[in-house]
Amino acid sequence: MRAVVLGAGKMGRFFARLLSVSHDVAVVETSPEAIAIISGQAIPGVKVIGKNEIRNFLPEMLLNCVPLSMTETAFREVMPFLEKDCLLCDITSVKGSLKDFYLTSGFRFVSTHPMFGPTFADLSRLAGENAVIISEGDEEGRLFFRKIYDSIGLNIREYTFSGHDRAMAYSLGVPFISTILFSSVTGERDIPGTTYKRHLAVAQGLFSEDFSLLSEILLNPELLPAMAEMRDKLEYMEMVIQSGSRAEVLKYLETISKEQNKMHNCFL
Repeated sequence: MRAVVLGAGKMGRFFARLLSVSHDVAVVETSPEAIAIISGQAIPGVKVIGKNEIRNFLPEMLLNCVPLSMTETAFREVMPFLEKDCLLCDITSVKGSLKDFYLTSGFRFVSTHPMFGPTFADLSRLAGENAVIISEGDEEGRLFFRKIYDSIGLNIREYTFSGHDRAMAYSLGVPFISTILFSSVTGERDIPGTTYKRHLAVAQGLFSEDFSLLSEILLNPELLPAMAEMRDKLEYMEMVIQSGSRAEVLKYLETISKEQNKMHNCFL
């Protein structure tokens, strides 16, 4: 298969390298810094081309790896250079209006979300990490990415577009908010403790991430109901603590523990 990857950031380079094992791959990038990086890495079988060269490459698949805020624009800019049977793909962490875009594009499409990085995961050792494939896309495209993700040992979930964004509100949004609150409360304090240091390491990893990605997660509309739920839970926990009753605190902890043990997939 001939595949074009839009964007040569960390994830774009990762997929260019992964796909080039079995397919002809070209990367489209406009940033001189990113072009220098991918050219310097000299990935076998991967070449950098301009947008106006896409038509001559005749891609059968176009994998969009640019930031979410630019995803639809990037698609529209290159669609005139694509054959109508080309498969459009994205890897965005929030799907938003992409379903509507795809349904009006006139192209086949598949949407996935590789949930492994690049900050917290080792891209050279991904076995056991997770990926989501949107169930509403092209069947052939879904099978293609399932094989790709299976080949590197990922755990795969399937959601609808809307189900994905609801799930990500809890999978990414709630942990991100919890970590941001932890950082805002502790500030510059030098505090001892194993638990504190572990949380601090998570916070440092989060804030080393590209802020544009963090903003995408925080601007997920599905996060607002989760935040309201967090406020309600925090108010109740505060009430329990203010009671000063050890019995009430133990009862509260036992209730939360039982809820954790009954976790199930509710975002299909």
